[in-house]
Amino acid sequence: MGPTEAFETQTGRYEEWFEENEPTYRSEVRALDRFVDTGAFGLEIGIGTGRFAEPLGIDVGIDPALEMLEHAVERERSVVQGVAEWLPFQDDVFDVALIVTTICFVDDIERTLEEAGRVLHADGRLVMGYIDRESEYGRHYQAIKDENPFYRDATFVSTDELLADLDALGYGDVDIVQTVFGSPGEHDEVDEPRPGYGEGSFVALSARAPN
Repeated sequence: MGPTEAFETQTGRYEEWFEENEPTYRSEVRALDRFVDTGAFGLEIGIGTGRFAEPLGIDVGIDPALEMLEHAVERERSVVQGVAEWLPFQDDVFDVALIVTTICFVDDIERTLEEAGRVLHADGRLVMGYIDRESEYGRHYQAIKDENPFYRDATFVSTDELLADLDALGYGDVDIVQTVFGSPGEHDEVDEPRPGYGEGSFVALSARAPN
């Protein structure tokens, strides 16, 4: 994963975002919940403080930032310090591998997706959530990234790019929904997810693990 200094030193600011942007956060969770089965044994890659793992029932998380992991432990998640490109787990362990907003911070997207596929059962699902680079929020975050300690080192991706990567690696049976409609700073309602992408700024994607 990329630099973690901001996530180590400004965890409080990170947590405050979820409180100040609750409708956006709840919209994102609602979209991801479409793809995470209750009772599935899951891993969140880039768990952060556990803000998504907890409501989605993801049991295990990995992240390079120790300060973040301490909050995830408080949310009763089992955690390991590590990076997305080298997961310290055996093959075929998890039903679900969740990656939320983390994909724009990894050093190697292809390697991250390979590792996620490796630790999934043959019929397991990769579930991703991210701000689409081509969306209204995506363009906004790119414009201000130099002013934001978290996004300064981010490399935003488009849904088309991710779909091409997943296809090349053998992922299949892709399903996509979108949410967070409207402009940054004006999103004050919890949105219902809609199929596809191209309108909502947050995309939730599910794909079957490579055989």
